[in-house]
Amino acid sequence: MYTHPTSLITRRCRSRVVLCLAALCVLTASGCAQLPHHRIVKGPTTTPPLPPPPPPANGSLFEAAYTRPLFEDRRPRAVGDIITVVLNEQVSATKSSAANASRNGGITFKPKVIPKVLGSYLGGQSADISGSNTFSGKGGANASNTFTGKITVTVMSVLPNGNLAVAGEKQIGINQGTEYILFSGKVNPQMISADSTITSSQVADARLEYYGDGYIDEAQHMGWLQRVLLNLSPF
Repeated sequence: MYTHPTSLITRRCRSRVVLCLAALCVLTASGCAQLPHHRIVKGPTTTPPLPPPPPPANGSLFEAAYTRPLFEDRRPRAVGDIITVVLNEQVSATKSSAANASRNGGITFKPKVIPKVLGSYLGGQSADISGSNTFSGKGGANASNTFTGKITVTVMSVLPNGNLAVAGEKQIGINQGTEYILFSGKVNPQMISADSTITSSQVADARLEYYGDGYIDEAQHMGWLQRVLLNLSPF
């Protein structure tokens, strides 16, 4: 059977278009398989220090614009200063509950002596009714979380009450993936030690975030089609 060359070219073009569409669908599906990461540490995680004020011409020993006392250590207190946060988060919670209830009841009616007038009605009649109700319920939950390490943060701003708003980020590249550690919170300058460190348990409004990306993180995500079927499943 003879086939015109034009028809062969048309078929090849159609097959190539189908392959391209299939590849595009696969790429789109793979891109949709990744869920957007919800960040709990929002905003910038570093800031440069403020420029120093111009030196005033008022004396050689005591300057009006000098912000550091002469007899005090140089602890972080200005925008751009750095603080090392010692991460030591250990949270554990346990909850258990139990309830029991029972109830029994019974009725028995067996007359021994029956009047003659009522004998034809009550003769051979008896009643025996009993019932019971029992309930028992138990429940329990356990949760444990441990995070240790260190991260150096930057003073982002000084609040009106003197506390410091801090934030910081650390990135670690491992093979084909990257690990991210983000931290933010509010620090009381009086709790900062002489070596410019503070524990994470002394930070107010602390936000600690740890996540990674790469092929290992991608393998831990559920596929888009499986998520769709899971949402549509009535069971």
